Amino acid sequence: MPKDPLKSPELYINRELSWLEFNHRVLQEGLCAELPLLERLKFLAIVAANLDEFFLVRVAGLMRRRAAKSRRRDPSGMTPAEQLSAISRRAHEMVDQHAAAVRCVFDELAAHGLSVLRPSQWSPVQRRFLQTHFVREIQPILTPLAIEELSPRPLLPNQQLHIAAMLTVSNSSESQPSPSPAKEEQAEPPTTERLVIVPVPSQLPRWVSLPTEQGVQWAALEDVIAENLSAMYPGGALRTWSAFRITRDADVVLQDDEEVDDLLHAMEEVVLARRRRNAVRLCLSARPDAGLRAWLADWLKLGDDDVYETDAPLEASSLMEIVSRPGFDELKIDDWPPQTPRDLIGVDDLWQAIQSRDVLLMHPYESFDPVVKLVEQAADDPHVLAIKQTLYRTSGDSPIVRALGRAAQHGKEVIALVELKARFDEWRNVHWARRLEDSGVHVIYGVAGFKTHAKALLIVRRHEQHIQRFVHLATGNYNDRTARQYCDIGLLTADREIAADVAAFFNLLTGYSESVGWTKLAVAPIGLRQKFIDLIDREVRASTSDCPGLIMAKINSLEDPEICRSLYRASRAGVKVLLNVRGICCLRPNVPGFSDHIEVRSIVDRFLEHARVFYFRNGGHDEVYLSSADWMRRNLSKRLELMFPIVDPKHRRRLIEALELYFADNTNSWLLQRDGDYAKIARRGPRVRAQQTLYRKTVDAVRQADNAAPRFRPLTRPTT
Repeated sequence: MPKDPLKSPELYINRELSWLEFNHRVLQEGLCAELPLLERLKFLAIVAANLDEFFLVRVAGLMRRRAAKSRRRDPSGMTPAEQLSAISRRAHEMVDQHAAAVRCVFDELAAHGLSVLRPSQWSPVQRRFLQTHFVREIQPILTPLAIEELSPRPLLPNQQLHIAAMLTVSNSSESQPSPSPAKEEQAEPPTTERLVIVPVPSQLPRWVSLPTEQGVQWAALEDVIAENLSAMYPGGALRTWSAFRITRDADVVLQDDEEVDDLLHAMEEVVLARRRRNAVRLCLSARPDAGLRAWLADWLKLGDDDVYETDAPLEASSLMEIVSRPGFDELKIDDWPPQTPRDLIGVDDLWQAIQSRDVLLMHPYESFDPVVKLVEQAADDPHVLAIKQTLYRTSGDSPIVRALGRAAQHGKEVIALVELKARFDEWRNVHWARRLEDSGVHVIYGVAGFKTHAKALLIVRRHEQHIQRFVHLATGNYNDRTARQYCDIGLLTADREIAADVAAFFNLLTGYSESVGWTKLAVAPIGLRQKFIDLIDREVRASTSDCPGLIMAKINSLEDPEICRSLYRASRAGVKVLLNVRGICCLRPNVPGFSDHIEVRSIVDRFLEHARVFYFRNGGHDEVYLSSADWMRRNLSKRLELMFPIVDPKHRRRLIEALELYFADNTNSWLLQRDGDYAKIARRGPRVRAQQTLYRKTVDAVRQADNAAPRFRPLTRPTT
């Protein structure tokens, strides 16, 4: 037991197991019979994609530490080996539940005329069609690998679907003389078994449409290949086969990047290096041949705990192909189109609107278009002198990136911070960086040793006889596509103090100046953690019997030990702490004497909860902050992050009401238990669904201002 009781392992939930419980909550949406079938399938695809990334990064890191014989314990008291053992048990359970859920959804989809058929269900007509389709469209692309006969054995790419097939092949050669017809009996030619690995081409659709008289029927691409594979080996016969995917360690980072001369080139090499990393997981189609399973596991140097069999498709993207298929609208949720932001209803001149008042943007209920429009207007406006922006993750063909390039070509001073170390988006960001540089943009790659995760835009514009600075700060990325799927909040402002702080922040990024004293912003890793701790401690001091302390926070993850200890201290002092944590939460609620006044909830709904919002009652002088940072060590110690205050009382009230709504949700909300499990909030009283209510309020606000606004159609769910 540590000397400081607030450091006791009993007060902390293991980070990795907490994340698995988050993915379990996503899985429950896939099991929810109240949801339309294709929406359920979407959640099941997300579960599989989440698990992929979890193994690529978190499990890979633990396996490296176990291999190094590390015995270092995490705050919950677990060693790397103990964590891997617990992860394996929970993940195997989840994979089994996921497979059962996918099969259940597939069965129900078939009743609606959308069927995924297995080979045993193919009709003779369909089988002949697939044989022809295989020869014409698939076979020319295939490259079967006789893997045991190749030296060195080829590298199988990370996460690509493959087929491992055992073929029985005759040893007789074509040059051998034909048997004499005079002999009535001939000895059977000797045969051998050959192991063949077939990479499934990623450029082909995962589902092959089958001829059918009604509905839509598909065959899985791997089934089509395997069932016709023996045609590529005359005289051969397919004895057994299994589809499989290898998950490799993808947690490759630059070491000592302050010494890297060419960061762009170095990051390209890092991305390529992922292809040769060790395997951390082998996924196989259900009930594989024991010999195939053993051979693959031995070849990849994986133990039995690292092998996962599933009856579901092995790629999350294959499920999303079905979800995104046109038609079958009755099996999908109704669309909630983004609305005009409340603060911009009737606005024609963005510059004038932002100059006159702060503008709050709540995505995806409100459109992200004003942010895109602002950058595009700035690119073409002759009065704009400079644009400075951080880019962490962008869309595939980002209009913002195009606008920045156009602005530079128009002779404006354009600075873009492109974060090359945004995991799994490195290659895309390298591409954008080169494209921006070619356009004349000054591209920088941040401060050595730190990721730049802040979301900031600064536009310098000449307004009449003086210079005016316009700022956008946000909790989410400058990605016009995810802005329709993620719940994030942004602020457009011309506040002079905030603008001066943002200008100083960009000077810090470009190396022009060292850290300065911030007027309204708080910046990580310089002082953001301490700012949070000071706000929590102040809430303790401000708490009275007439106005008891209250902290409400909405974040993605809570893992930082120092923040956890501060919250424990606040709870022990009687401050009510309400936390809405979407994913990881290492703080353990309801521990007598430590967290009696802490409640942790989590919401999983149609949109991904991504905003970071912090409220402090402050003795009746409400304060609300937004931030790009979660309460995690990496955010507060190893990233450049921003937190900014909400100054407008109307905006503060709106955000406080939104937080209260999240804690009132009794439809998609889960409550964290002391043992680390989550229990679905029992519905009592009127049904409350936070996301639906927030969207309805947005639509109502637009409708009141414009009777031509689109009619709101809620997602129908039974109330019982």
